[in-house]
Amino acid sequence: MKKLILLSVITVLFLQANAQFENYKMDWEKLADETKYNVEPDWLKDAKFGIYFHWGVYSVPAYSYEWYPRLMFMEGTKENLHHKETYGDPKDFGYDKFIPMFKAEHFDAREWVDLFERAGAKFAGPVAEHHDGFAMWNSHITPWNAMLMGPKRDVLGEIKSEIDKHGMKLVTTFHHARLLQRYKDDTRKPKNLDFFDLYDSHFPYFVGMPTSSNNPMLRLLYGNVTPEEFYEPIWFGELKEVIDNYSPDVIWFDSWLELIPEKYLYQFTKYYIEESKKKGKEVVICRKQGDLPLVTSIENLEKSRKQNIESHLWMTDETISTDSWCYTEDMVLKKSEDLINVLIDIVSKNGVLLLNVSPRADGVIPENQQEVLLSIGDWLKTNGEAIYGTRPWYVYGEGPTTQPEGDFENHQEFLKVKYSAQDIRYTKKGNAIYAITMGIPQAGSLITFKGFAKQSLPADLTVENVTVLGTNEKINWTMIPEGLQVKVPVMSGSNAVVFRMECSENK
Repeated sequence: MKKLILLSVITVLFLQANAQFENYKMDWEKLADETKYNVEPDWLKDAKFGIYFHWGVYSVPAYSYEWYPRLMFMEGTKENLHHKETYGDPKDFGYDKFIPMFKAEHFDAREWVDLFERAGAKFAGPVAEHHDGFAMWNSHITPWNAMLMGPKRDVLGEIKSEIDKHGMKLVTTFHHARLLQRYKDDTRKPKNLDFFDLYDSHFPYFVGMPTSSNNPMLRLLYGNVTPEEFYEPIWFGELKEVIDNYSPDVIWFDSWLELIPEKYLYQFTKYYIEESKKKGKEVVICRKQGDLPLVTSIENLEKSRKQNIESHLWMTDETISTDSWCYTEDMVLKKSEDLINVLIDIVSKNGVLLLNVSPRADGVIPENQQEVLLSIGDWLKTNGEAIYGTRPWYVYGEGPTTQPEGDFENHQEFLKVKYSAQDIRYTKKGNAIYAITMGIPQAGSLITFKGFAKQSLPADLTVENVTVLGTNEKINWTMIPEGLQVKVPVMSGSNAVVFRMECSENK
C-alpha cells in the first residue's frame, strides 16, 4: 500500500513538472547546439564492441522467445498451448506468477563482467527493462523490480559496480515504450488489425485475464494504465531514475519511440545530456528506425548491416543465438567465426557491434555461450589492433559475397550470409592499414588487395612493410597494377587473418 501511495505522489509531481515543460520549444538542432552535445564520442568510436544481455522474468519459461509474456495470453498460439500444458490456464497463472520463480540464485556480477571483458567487450550492461514491465534495478517508480521481487537484488547496480572496477563503460537498454496498453476494447482497436499486428501494446487486454485486472499492482505490471499515468511518471520517470542513480554511458532504445509523445522524448534527451555534462561524461543515445533525430542520437540496426561506409557512427545489435534473444531450452548458437566476421564487416563501415547473450533464469551463462564469447576474445587478443581505435579506410573492402539490402525486415537473409577468405575488409589507424581476410586463405597462395590499386587510391601511398598479426613469419609482397600482392604464410585456426601494412603518404 505504501508503494502505491508513493506512486500516486510521484504521478502528481510529474504532472506538475509536465505543465512547466509545455513551455519548452522542441528544437532538436538548438538542443544539440546549446548543450554542445557530441553525439559520437571518441570512446565509442574506439570501443567497437559491446555486450548486453536479455535476462529477466521471461527467462523462466525458457520457451519460444522473449515475447512469451505477450503470446502466452493469445489463444491458439504455440506459447499459449505450451503455457496451458505446463503451467495452467493464463487466466489463473498469469505472467506475474513467474516472478517468484525468477530467483537468479547463481548470478555473479563479477563473473559476468570478467567474461565480457575476456570476450573483448569495451562496454556492457543489461536490458534494464523489456516490454514486460519488470525493472532490473532498485526502482522507486515501480514495485515490479528485481530488488523487491524475484532475485531481490539490484542487478543493474551490481553490474555497474563491476563495470566501473573493470574500467569499462555501462550500457542500459530500454524496451518499455510498448508497455502501455493502447487498445483495450473493440471500440478502440482498429478493425483491420489482428492480434499479431497490434505492436503498439505488449500485453493484450483480454477480459478475464490478469492483463485486464483492476488490481492496482497488476495494472502497473501489465501496462493497464492511462497515458497520464504512463508517459511521464513511468516511461520518463524510470529513465530519469536510472540516469540519476546509475549514470549509464549509453542509453539504447528498442524501436517504438514513435508511440511516445515527442515532448517526453525531448524531455528525456535534454535531461540525459545535461546531467551527463554535470558528471563530466560523454554519453550516447542509440535508437532504431528514425525514432530520434541524428543530431542527438546514433542509428541502430537489428540483425543487419550497412552496405557501405557511413559518415555517421552507427550500431548493430546482434544476438549469440540464431533466433531468440532470451534463453530457451532449444536455442541454437552462431559460430564464433561468423560473429567475428560480422564484427569485422561492421567496423569496416564505421559501425559498432552490440552483441546479446542469453543467461538462464538461475543466473548462469551457459558454457556453450561462454565458449563462443571466449573464442571471440582470443581472436581479439591477437587481432584487436585492427579493430579497436581504428577508423574506416576510403573503401570498406572487396570480395564476392553480397548481403541483402534493408534492415531487420531481412534479418533472416542476413543470417544466411557466410563470408570466406576471398572477402576482404579494411580498417586504418595511424600509419597502418589493415586488410582482414574473413577466413583462412590457403598457405602459399597469392592474394591481391585491390584497395591498393594505384588508380583507386585517394592519396599517393607507399607501402613500407607488410606483416601478419599473430605470426613472426616474413611476408613476401609486391606492388602490381591491380593492387598489393602478398604470399600467404602458414596460419592455424579457422578465423579471420589480419595483414598489417605500414604506409607513408607521399607529399
